[in-house]
Amino acid sequence: MTYLRLFVLIVFMFTVAACSPTAPGGTSPTTAPTPTTSAPTEVPATDAPTDAPAPTDAPAANLPAWQTIPLVDARTGETFTLSDFAGKTVYVEPMATWCTNCRQQMRNLRDAIATLGTDDYVYIGLSVETNISASTLANYADNQDFDWTFAVLSPEALVALTDAFGRTISNPPSTPHFVIRPDLSAGELQAGRIKSADELVDELTAASGA
Repeated sequence: MTYLRLFVLIVFMFTVAACSPTAPGGTSPTTAPTPTTSAPTEVPATDAPTDAPAPTDAPAANLPAWQTIPLVDARTGETFTLSDFAGKTVYVEPMATWCTNCRQQMRNLRDAIATLGTDDYVYIGLSVETNISASTLANYADNQDFDWTFAVLSPEALVALTDAFGRTISNPPSTPHFVIRPDLSAGELQAGRIKSADELVDELTAASGA
C-alpha cells in the first residue's frame, strides 16, 4: 500500500506540473504586446511659399508707339528703342545721307556735343531713307566724323513718327529734330532752319532741366 500511495502521489504531482501556467525554466510566458496606433500628426497650415516670384510692377505710363518700336544701331547691330534712355536727355534728328542741310545741322550738333558731353545726353540720327542698308549709313556717319548713334528707320517707325509729329519729320532739308526729356516726355518738333551749336546747347540744356 505504501508503494501504491507513493506512486499515486508522484502521478498527481506530474499532473499538476503539466497544468501549471509556468513555462519551462521557471519563467512566466511573455505576452505579446498589443500593437497600438497613434493618431496621425496634423501638419499645420503654412503661408504661401516664400520663394514665390514677386509680382512685377506695372509700367509707369503707356508710351507712344514711336518710342517703343525697335531700332538697330547701324554700327553695332544692337537693338534699342527711344524709350531705353530714361533719365537722360535725348536729341533725335531724322536725316538723309544726301541732305546737305542735315550734314550742316549735324556738324553744329558735333560742336554742341563737345560742350555738353555724353554723360547726361544721348544723340541719335534716324535715316528716313528706309531702303538703305545699315552699313551704308554707318559708312556715311564714319566719313563725316559723326560718332553718335545712327539707325535706319523702318517704314513702320517712320509712319509712327509721322503720325506723332507730322509730315515735316520726313522732310530732311527742313532739318527736323526733337528732344526727349529725362522723364520720356517729348518736346515739339523743331524745323525750318539750321540751328547753331549754341542754340542746340541751349535747347538741350533747357530740356534736361539743368
